Amino acid sequence: MTLSRRKTLALLGGGLIVATGAAAGAFAMTRTPSKALAPWNAAGDYEDPRLFALSYALLAPNPHNRQPWLIDLEKDNQFTLYRDKTRDLPHTDPYYRQIFVGLGCFLELMTIAATLRNRTAKIELFPESPADPIARVQLAEGGDVDPLADHILARRSCKEPYLDKPVPEKIAIELGRYGTVFTKNGEVDRIKALTWEAWLTEMHTHRTLKESVDLMRFGKTEINADPDGIDLGGPFLESLMLAGILTRENQLDPTTTGFQEGIKLYRKMLAATPAYIALTTSENNRKDQIDAGRRWLRLNLETTRLGLALHPVSQALQEFDEMEPHYRQAHELLANPGETVQMLGRLGYGPMTPPTPRWPLATRIMNE
Repeated sequence: MTLSRRKTLALLGGGLIVATGAAAGAFAMTRTPSKALAPWNAAGDYEDPRLFALSYALLAPNPHNRQPWLIDLEKDNQFTLYRDKTRDLPHTDPYYRQIFVGLGCFLELMTIAATLRNRTAKIELFPESPADPIARVQLAEGGDVDPLADHILARRSCKEPYLDKPVPEKIAIELGRYGTVFTKNGEVDRIKALTWEAWLTEMHTHRTLKESVDLMRFGKTEINADPDGIDLGGPFLESLMLAGILTRENQLDPTTTGFQEGIKLYRKMLAATPAYIALTTSENNRKDQIDAGRRWLRLNLETTRLGLALHPVSQALQEFDEMEPHYRQAHELLANPGETVQMLGRLGYGPMTPPTPRWPLATRIMNE
């Protein structure tokens, strides 16, 4: 959300902020966390084919933007991927399933980016090693450019209300190779209700809420200092911070105006959803989870190519006790018996949104 050049007016629960003229423009121009967004501009700016591919891979979607990847550059054209266990989400993701899905997104984006240098990624998952690696990757010469590579830098997870515009049947059929697409009114309404109730459950379970609030970065300074987690930035939100309406404390207190207004905004967003897509696997082992992440990444690039927005809404798939009724309902609605729903996403037509912050590649290399 941006400020106009003439004025910004924000009214939330009795809090009023007005910035006019040059002051509004100056404030807006200084709110971009450029340092945290620099990895998007640096992607591909490396001679080493491994670093070239990895500089794109770190732009992959991942749960709570924790960026749980660490890289060991072993020798020419080879590296090993490890999971950064300090970036787990023990309350919302107690079995690390979502983290492994995110690692799958990383591996697939790396694979696609490598093709821009005519390299083929040969991936060995979970190679034997006392250090517990996720994958060993060798980049071999040869191979054609993946057509989805053109859309890497435009890929987003669009957390905004979508237009009241259906997803065409032709596109729904095309996306069916990635997962099950739901466009019928009754199905969409049931999934919409599920995602709303599941989100409320996470928000009203203190330990899961606190896990998210602890990872919130409030404003440009915090985002630049810690470019992971949940970034709350931009001139509009920072205006609310200055007014004391948006604070870390009130995001933990369901009785506050700031908390209640946040709920209204999220409900509006979830309600504005014309279609969904669910990705399932026949089993639920680590390889299945990584494979689901690889498929989700390709789906995200495909929707970008098609001009569609995609937003993961995975609260109902979380595996903590209070979520169990929604988890069970999600599997009844979205999967065949015995399958595991790995990802659920909103589909529709939404606005272009800014990129999310990332740690620089050098901070993710273990031996540089």
